[in-house]
Amino acid sequence: MFLLIYNFIIRIYGAVIQLASLWNPKARLWISGRKHIFKKLELALHNNTRPVVWMHSASLGEFEQGRFLLENIRRQYPSACIIITFFSPSGYEVIKNYKGADHIFYLPLSTKKNAKRFINLVNPALVLWIKYDYWYHYLTGLKKRNTPLLLVSAIFHRHHPFFRWYGTLYKKMLKCFTWLFVQTPESAKRLESIGFVNNVSINGDTRFDRVVDIAENFTPLPLIEKYCGISPVVVAGSTWPEDEEELDHYANTHPDIKFIIAPHEIGEEHLKDIERLFNSSIRYSQLQNALPTNANTLIIDNIGMLSKLYHYATITYVGGGFGSDGVHNVLEAAVHKKPVIFGPVFNKFREAIGLLEEGGAFTVDNALGLESTLNDLFSSDDLYRETSAAAGKYVYDNKGATNNIMQYIQAKRLLIN
Repeated sequence: MFLLIYNFIIRIYGAVIQLASLWNPKARLWISGRKHIFKKLELALHNNTRPVVWMHSASLGEFEQGRFLLENIRRQYPSACIIITFFSPSGYEVIKNYKGADHIFYLPLSTKKNAKRFINLVNPALVLWIKYDYWYHYLTGLKKRNTPLLLVSAIFHRHHPFFRWYGTLYKKMLKCFTWLFVQTPESAKRLESIGFVNNVSINGDTRFDRVVDIAENFTPLPLIEKYCGISPVVVAGSTWPEDEEELDHYANTHPDIKFIIAPHEIGEEHLKDIERLFNSSIRYSQLQNALPTNANTLIIDNIGMLSKLYHYATITYVGGGFGSDGVHNVLEAAVHKKPVIFGPVFNKFREAIGLLEEGGAFTVDNALGLESTLNDLFSSDDLYRETSAAAGKYVYDNKGATNNIMQYIQAKRLLIN
């Protein structure tokens, strides 16, 4: 019964996306990226004799959780063929040229036929499933082949369907995993309540390892260095219009402080809106020809620089906390041992809560609260030092999840050199 409903919903979902692609650019990418997907797979893998490691991520954030693990596998097992799949265009379109994988694809829609064909073509020796994005026919298809399947950095909440009366199908999907590496003791307890005991371990979040690796392998950005000079700097990353509207007054009334705004979306209309908010601004793409510049706000109009930009901050601001989806990745900022500020919507994010509890971050409800917090940090050396140290300590105290998973892979001989 539940499987019939699942199959029906999947078909309807595909039809809705097909219809939406007529006017929605993201839906259009979702459809076009999956065209001729099996022909692409056949061409890419028809002569492959290497063991395949397949990592699936729903989108960009989940990829970043699995990235450092995948790169460790690449170093430890250089003969492996690395394949990455995404469900969402927001992951695939950003990562499609990533050099750490042999092949990158969209995941075909989860029908029984698609899943069987995909798994047969890929023929994985090991599968890494990052955090969530459970697809019944793929997971059960891997189970039937006895393929080692690891769930990485998972979190389980009491409202998830696994723990509801209608969760039969979801529980069956969980049974497909060889091992479940969960982030929290609460997640392990919830799994135990439905019978998962012997293949679960509390492992933390692999994102801590990823951001530590970025920070410790930092390479300078000369244009940013020249722009910042000796001024105090606020780096605001992954911002949305709501964040920018909270920031603009402080930037406009403090010309001695440099601001770097790295918006989550870099469409032309959004960039123009930011320029209208910030009175003295320049885009990164214009910076080289305009140095030196009197502008105190630099607008980043590309993707991929943010994790390095936080290095140059005196104080960091992480966007998303004034929107319904909540704050973005605070760890990218905290690892640089700088105070972190974000908006009021953070309760779904364990790392934001942890950072607040450890004293490495502040949350603000409005522009007045933001101004007060910035003034306090700029004026009190003791507060600034304590907050900076707490931010860095929180990240470094929680690293190590990737190494635990690598030890499991090695101990179980899931890949052989």
